Amino acid sequence: MRRLVVIGNGMAGARTVEEILARGGRDQFDITMIGDEPYGNYNRIMLSHVLAGESSTDDEDLILNPMSWYRENGVTLYAGDRAIRLDRFAKTVTCESDREVAYDVLIVATGSNTFFPNMDGLREADGRLARGVFGFRTIADTNGMLQMAQAEDDVSAVVIGGGLLGLEAAYGLRTQGLTVNVVHSPGHLMNQQLDERGGSVLRAKIEALGVGVHTSVRTDAVLHDEQGRVTGVAFTDGSSLAADMVVVTAGIRPNTELARAGGLVIERGIVVDDQMRCEDEGSVYAVGECAQHRGELYGLVAPVWEQAVVLAEHLTGSNPEAAYEGSRSTTKLKVAGVDVAAMGVKGPELDGDEFLQFYDSRNGTYKNVVVRDGKLIGATLMGEVGKAGMLTQAFDGKIELPEDRLSLLFDLADGGAATSAADLPDDTQVCNCNGVSKGDIVSCVHAGASSLGEVIAKTRAGKGCGSCKGLVADIVACAAGGALVPDPSADWYVPCIPMTKAELISAIREQDLRAVSQVFTALATDGTEDAGSKMPLASLLRTIWGPDWVDERGALFINDRVHANIQRDGTFSVVPQMKGGVTTPDQLRRIADVADKYQVPLVKVTGGQRIDLLGIRKEDLPKVWGDLDMPSGYAYGKSMRTVKTCVGSDFCRYGLGDSTALGIALEERFQGLETPAKLKLAVAGCPRNCSEALCKDFGVVSVGEDRWEIYVGGAAGAHIRKGDLLATVESSDAVLDVAGRFIQYYREDAKWLERTYAWVPRVGLEHLQAILIRDEEGAVAGLDERMAIAVAGYRDPWQERTEPKSPAQFVPSLPLLPLPQVPVR
Repeated sequence: MRRLVVIGNGMAGARTVEEILARGGRDQFDITMIGDEPYGNYNRIMLSHVLAGESSTDDEDLILNPMSWYRENGVTLYAGDRAIRLDRFAKTVTCESDREVAYDVLIVATGSNTFFPNMDGLREADGRLARGVFGFRTIADTNGMLQMAQAEDDVSAVVIGGGLLGLEAAYGLRTQGLTVNVVHSPGHLMNQQLDERGGSVLRAKIEALGVGVHTSVRTDAVLHDEQGRVTGVAFTDGSSLAADMVVVTAGIRPNTELARAGGLVIERGIVVDDQMRCEDEGSVYAVGECAQHRGELYGLVAPVWEQAVVLAEHLTGSNPEAAYEGSRSTTKLKVAGVDVAAMGVKGPELDGDEFLQFYDSRNGTYKNVVVRDGKLIGATLMGEVGKAGMLTQAFDGKIELPEDRLSLLFDLADGGAATSAADLPDDTQVCNCNGVSKGDIVSCVHAGASSLGEVIAKTRAGKGCGSCKGLVADIVACAAGGALVPDPSADWYVPCIPMTKAELISAIREQDLRAVSQVFTALATDGTEDAGSKMPLASLLRTIWGPDWVDERGALFINDRVHANIQRDGTFSVVPQMKGGVTTPDQLRRIADVADKYQVPLVKVTGGQRIDLLGIRKEDLPKVWGDLDMPSGYAYGKSMRTVKTCVGSDFCRYGLGDSTALGIALEERFQGLETPAKLKLAVAGCPRNCSEALCKDFGVVSVGEDRWEIYVGGAAGAHIRKGDLLATVESSDAVLDVAGRFIQYYREDAKWLERTYAWVPRVGLEHLQAILIRDEEGAVAGLDERMAIAVAGYRDPWQERTEPKSPAQFVPSLPLLPLPQVPVR
């Protein structure tokens, strides 16, 4: 077996290995991959969703190949170890760890790096990016921005670069609640894809999101205060813009340093031939954004997928004639929530070019097509991209243009070019993000997949920006011979057990299953365990059995095992309980003493009126809790977390009700309660809403004379939603009763990780009022009883410090990522 080494575990390198394995490469090669990030392969396109709070860093849509994939496919992965030296004559690659890896065939897939313009204040003296300055390329970049955005109030950001990536960064940060400005040196946004008119329409859409846009200005320097914190950016015209954070998205550059030092031929990128072989080399290849083919560099994923297929066919011998001849420039994506499709030229270039243009700035719609000698040579769609599939076919020369050119932009009553899914050729690229064609989707359906969920899971179509999901559904329906077959697994509580949550609860009770392993054995398909199902099943068992469930530590997430919130550097944060946000001098002294004793890097007041101690080592957690001698604040769990309160009638001259007392009563009753997702409550002493009760999972507002309005399903994070008015009750005791029924019904009915702001609209406010307030189905007594049992079973988990659940529970663990010390502020 030949030794195949791939430098780079990004989208290009991993996709190439997938294509090699699909063609029998496991029997031909001993495959080793070297990646400088400490993860499996992930979808960089999804980072914008993570930044916007629409996804997380452990979301299956982000992680394309988890660590288990490498083991299952016989691939050796050296993660978190950068390749630093290539010896083409000895055929070895040396890593930062001093590991030396020998090869017979080498693939260089080092991708691109963020381009950082040469400007003052961008970097520290040692060359590192200055504190508060970020790129937007990796999980670490994204986590860094999120951490800063969530650590402080009223953070403002400047994004340098108004291309695709810059607008995605601006959209994500704005969604996180930051004040955001985009600075772009050309005259209009996304100038690589859009003409001036299209850029103007896009600008109006971006500004409508609350993002400031500054074009035709060039950034000259990043400004700092005496402590080294970012204070803004300065422009070449002498003006400036205030900011706490600077995100640089001014383009990318191929990562060719390793290849250049190793003696490969470099121009703008690593020069390759039609088989992706490096120039003058017999056993070294390059693929992806680092490769230069026929003078062209490609920064989009669709060409990279084409390169991966050609290289895999060449190396495995499955197609000796395989050759990459270049890719045509076509893009279909979603930018800051706006659909955009672009191909070819942006506007007419010769006197004889036909040019059709339509724009509607009020609705954010822009369209144009450019035709030369009867052939489509360019098209741009924004806001309404239904014609993108047909235009792509016309651009590739696969269909004739209609005589009425207007039908290229609109569906006309008298016909025109066909645009239905059935009329698209099989080689139509449907999902650019993951390189999935119509033929791939049709083949998947013909192979037995009959639902949209199955097709998406098997082909990854629609798992990138999401703009193609509608077309994917149409193709699946067409291939299946009619309407989509309902996906039964969509209602399963966990993927490996074919039951709804209600059916699963019933089966668990009937069979007296009290451990996650028992549930897998009795109910999972073929009795097979599924790692991703352990956490939701553990949560469900605790909901059903309370303290009488069987605690198997391997079924819990690290946060639940050690009762603290893991941070990105491997340390933990501890948040002691402060009921209703009320504390005492004694508690404050204990917190200060603990912070001093354990050298806590950061002490912070949270948005939920608690004090957070961040940067605590795992092995110190039991001692920290012992010294604090305060109950857990549950800031780490999928549970009832906090009840935020205002001053209320005790001190406030506007107070109508004792919000502090009611908030404390709610927290005492429901503390630590296991829920499908985190649950946040608030009580406001008057309609001025200082405690933000209107946008909490369960919010209570005093309207005077011991009358309280109860709002449910509110949100104020990545999703903004005012809670629905569930009921108005006549006493504080009634609030506690309704809260118990609402929380218990949510515990029993909601899907795993389904926040109330999604659950309440799904089940419907009228239904909740019928069940919980009017008791039309006689469910209230049962809900009250089950809630009382759960409340009675409460145990402070921090008491485990005296009796660890396992020998390894508080054993020191290595940091996940090396991080600089948190500065003293």
